Amino acid sequence: MTDWSGERSPGLSHREMARVQTVAELAALLRHLRRREARLEGASPLTYRELAAKTGWSRGILGEYFAGRVLPPTDRFDILIRLLGATPGEQGALATARDRVEERRRPAGPAEPVTPAPASPRQLPPTVPGFTGRASQLAELDRLLEADPAAPVALITAVSGTAGVGKTALALHWAHRVADRFSDGQLYLNLRGFDPTGSPVAPAEAIRALLDALGVPPQRIPATLDGQAALYRGLLAARHTLVVLDNARDADQVRPLLPGGPACRVLVTSRNQLAGLVSTGGARPIVLDLLNWAEARQLLAARIGAERVAAEPRAVDDIVNACSRLPLGLAIVAARAALNPGFALGALAAELGEARGGLAAFTGSDPASDVRAVFSWSYRALGPETARLFRLLALHPGPSVGTPAVASLAGLPPGEVRPLLAELTDANLVAEHGPGRYACHDLLVAYAAELTVAVDPEAERRAASRRVLDHYLHTAHAADRRLDPHRDPIPLLAASPGVTPGRIADHGAALAWFDLELPALLATAEEAATARLDRQLCRLTRTMAHVLERRGHWHRWAAVQELAVAAAQRLADPAEEAHARRSLGRALVHLGRVEPAVDQLDIAGEFYRVAADRLGQGRIQFDRCWIAVRQNRYPDALRHSRAALDLFTAAGSRSGQGRALNNIGWCLSWLGHHEEGVEYCRQALDVLLELDDRFGAADAWDSLGHAQHELGRYREAAESYQHSYALWRELGHRYQEADLLARLGDTQSAIGDLDAASDTWHRALDILDDLDHPDAEQVKARLDRVGRAPGR
Repeated sequence: MTDWSGERSPGLSHREMARVQTVAELAALLRHLRRREARLEGASPLTYRELAAKTGWSRGILGEYFAGRVLPPTDRFDILIRLLGATPGEQGALATARDRVEERRRPAGPAEPVTPAPASPRQLPPTVPGFTGRASQLAELDRLLEADPAAPVALITAVSGTAGVGKTALALHWAHRVADRFSDGQLYLNLRGFDPTGSPVAPAEAIRALLDALGVPPQRIPATLDGQAALYRGLLAARHTLVVLDNARDADQVRPLLPGGPACRVLVTSRNQLAGLVSTGGARPIVLDLLNWAEARQLLAARIGAERVAAEPRAVDDIVNACSRLPLGLAIVAARAALNPGFALGALAAELGEARGGLAAFTGSDPASDVRAVFSWSYRALGPETARLFRLLALHPGPSVGTPAVASLAGLPPGEVRPLLAELTDANLVAEHGPGRYACHDLLVAYAAELTVAVDPEAERRAASRRVLDHYLHTAHAADRRLDPHRDPIPLLAASPGVTPGRIADHGAALAWFDLELPALLATAEEAATARLDRQLCRLTRTMAHVLERRGHWHRWAAVQELAVAAAQRLADPAEEAHARRSLGRALVHLGRVEPAVDQLDIAGEFYRVAADRLGQGRIQFDRCWIAVRQNRYPDALRHSRAALDLFTAAGSRSGQGRALNNIGWCLSWLGHHEEGVEYCRQALDVLLELDDRFGAADAWDSLGHAQHELGRYREAAESYQHSYALWRELGHRYQEADLLARLGDTQSAIGDLDAASDTWHRALDILDDLDHPDAEQVKARLDRVGRAPGR
């Protein structure tokens, strides 16, 4: 590498590279190379977007490499260091250093916390066993995969056709066949466009699910749909990713989910033809019709054996005709034949001909086109308890259901419901998409819904729905306590007999459960509102509030809290209304609607005051302090913090006292009373560390460091900031990490260690750039003041 004069630039010393022992030390060298190359070229450092385009890694994982959280793999590491301007000698030494770090980490496992790389999601559900036919459609998909390699946008293929025709089966079969062509992974999302149990997935909900799959932290996700769509497109701009969007309602549902990068491929399935996506989005249509006769016979032969099909060709023709060559119907008939090898196919064909009716959407002019008859076969073969369970599954509100929820729906112990689920799975009436996770095709749900209305008394249906609600309420309550044991207790209502709450082992299991069950929880809340189960609705929304806030689901949070406010008003219960309005107020603050948020908090505060609820009043004072700090009104924030301390002390809440003491210390320091601020922060830490309140302790160490810095006690401040940084990193709050690093850099600069300060600010800047956070400009200004700005 040469500078502008043509002379060699100063290289990294081999001694320096030979000392590298940890991921953090290797990351520091990479950051040094990035800044050095920028100074030599007289420009800003290569952005993560530019590096991502040239290495094939995502911007998110590049941020992890430069932050020292993840060890870069050997694959493409040489490309990265060449882009950063490493000389041939430096390239060899850096590769050796990287291998040495990996070797040191191998015997005893990771020596420091490592964030899993979210770069390559593998979300494709299993392919359909025994898939046959569709040769021309598969060939067309293969041709389109190779078409327009220089196209500036992602290629979109829209597979359309009637329900049960095998759109999903074709999409998944082809997607698995070409999965290795997409090095950055495969995304899959069921858009539930024709789901009889609820509304189609909204674009905002769909984009959020895709961003979650791509590992985007909640604090990075913008509040608006346009912002989320832009972030999604940016993440996929240079990635070789296959996106499968299954069961779309219409083109409007799909458009916000389309990536812009030419390396992506999108496969959409829908009952509609998606003409708008074809005409304005350039989608290539593939219309999936019924199987031809040869393909239909092949399907039966693959499922029940070629010899059996060949032995009764007339009966096979009658079965194919009765099923209208619909793959779903044929699969169910084949399952019945396979489970009963002694049944003659002629008898099955005769039974099909005798069963008239069919689901209304699939009854055509041909009387043989009767899918309900096919479904009824499998249903009538079930034992009484299994048949009852199949009917009741139509009452579950979510797109999929776990074993404990099924047990609660049926009012049976899990051990008794598992054999029933196995029977339903064997009969192809439900599909087990993951261990203990079940779903029904929407036609089967519609069929089950018809049956339960016709067979099960209304009182039994109401009882089953109530048991599902109680299951989610009690399981969500347990998960919420795992997430934050210091939250104010939520009184639980007694569960109905036969309810099986899920078991939540720890913090990680709680987050995973909420992420998996969130669609069902939201749908359950809506059903509870419709059924006027107002007390249960209020308690359910309280158990969901913490995770909705932590995960950044602001719009969903506000929506369910509006349901809770209405329910509390119907109950004429001021205490419930106070909780609902306070939670709604917090959601509105996150959405930037401060004025209506204050109105909600004021009403909630008055309800708490009338009820003499000191904990509730203390939380309202915290919320008002939070708003005042956001608006730089520190005298008001201090007043609210002192009021909160008095209330929590009177209520006997130790966690509340600790957090209030910290808030007071923070506000005093910002008002110039630094010694007094230090004292309050130390009192807060005494309480919070004793309680193992890590969130509160992280904030308190930060506040203490700020006060110490303002007093000129820089080394003490640096130590406090390091404590806070370690906690935020452990808790996985990347923005808080960057915020801490920025202040730590200030302290290092005040000490006079500009090299350390510059490196710390650059680490903060890397995180903020990765999060697309506006605070990055403040860090750039710090670097500019000391002559270490990017590009210098």
